[in-house]
Amino acid sequence: MASSIKYNLQLPSRFRTVSLALMLVGVVSIIIGFLMYGMGEHDNRFWGTMLYNSIYFLLVCNASMFFICATTLAFGGWQTSFRRVPEAISSVAPYLGGFAFIILMVLVFGHKHVYHWTDSVAVEHDPILKGKSSFLSPTFFTIWTILTIGIWSVLGYKMRKLSRDLDNNPPGTVEAGRKYIFTNTVWASLFMVWFVLTVMSTTPWLWLMSIDAHWYSTMYSWYTFGSSFVAGIALITIFVIYLKNKGYLELTNEEHLHDLGKFQFAFSIFWTYLWFSQFMLIWYANMPEETVYFKPRLQGPYAPIFWLNLIINFLAPLLIYMRRSTKRNWTLVTFMSALILFGHWLDFYQMVMPSLFPNEVELNLFDFGVALGFLGVIMFLAGKTLTQHSLIPRNHPFLKESIIHHT
Repeated sequence: MASSIKYNLQLPSRFRTVSLALMLVGVVSIIIGFLMYGMGEHDNRFWGTMLYNSIYFLLVCNASMFFICATTLAFGGWQTSFRRVPEAISSVAPYLGGFAFIILMVLVFGHKHVYHWTDSVAVEHDPILKGKSSFLSPTFFTIWTILTIGIWSVLGYKMRKLSRDLDNNPPGTVEAGRKYIFTNTVWASLFMVWFVLTVMSTTPWLWLMSIDAHWYSTMYSWYTFGSSFVAGIALITIFVIYLKNKGYLELTNEEHLHDLGKFQFAFSIFWTYLWFSQFMLIWYANMPEETVYFKPRLQGPYAPIFWLNLIINFLAPLLIYMRRSTKRNWTLVTFMSALILFGHWLDFYQMVMPSLFPNEVELNLFDFGVALGFLGVIMFLAGKTLTQHSLIPRNHPFLKESIIHHT
């Protein structure tokens, strides 16, 4: 069987062409968008679009490393046969992190209309902003952003290196295999701790929630995590199915696809639980300082997007993934994965833009062009990474468990 397995990936030239074309669309969209919206009174339109796109795709790629570390800590082996896919996607995170960092720094130090707390005069005359100034300050924001992206990148690199080192240096004894698992678990736990301190707590407050500096929700970070993680699983699934269609990942079968579908189903429900809990509590309390966030989203011009968001990200996964057979249908899972990836992009859109433009919906080809550009970058960089290393983790202690996996 080993001789029939393709360990080295050769991506079709069409894949590279499509990724380059998408990146070109993104670059052109950014240039045109800057000329149209990046200067003058409409500059929030440009920077808001760059903000939610850069953060969304960064968190989606970083969710792949969360998936690896979470399954590592759970001593899961089912995902080992396609582990190199989330590894490759997570390798894109440092690049997108650098881009997001530039956007964030421009908004904090060079363009002070998105984050109102960056205006020192406004803070001085606003008791609420002044009370949060120790947290919402350019210095803290910058330091925490550097630490967030930097430590994600370092720990993610270490996890990928541990995995790839096994290809040429197999554990010679049972004890060596146990030592590898222990080392892998330690580094995975470090990443998880930092992930909890950032994505699941403070970082979404800084990057996204502080756009509405007078408003806050204690569930906001978990909501952001739920949205980006299920989209991350969808992206992994699309890559896995593409490689399967090209004759690779021979050890990955419908059992693994079924589990990826279950992850999408489960975390779509989890996201909806957070969506409902945050919305219901604020709606039921009916306190102006809290309902101000949902006013333009629910009763304003963004209402159609608000409900479309719920339909795509909850009703569609619920109804389609409820049956066992649909999670084993490669075509249907591909469609649903693409829909979920789009749906949560729309979710991030409505997390940012209504706060900047509460009286009108700003959504056109500029937004879609930028998003396609980011997808092109992910395709290009992840595809390049996949070709540089063995597509299947050789000598991994849990590889046999993945081969005989049955759900």
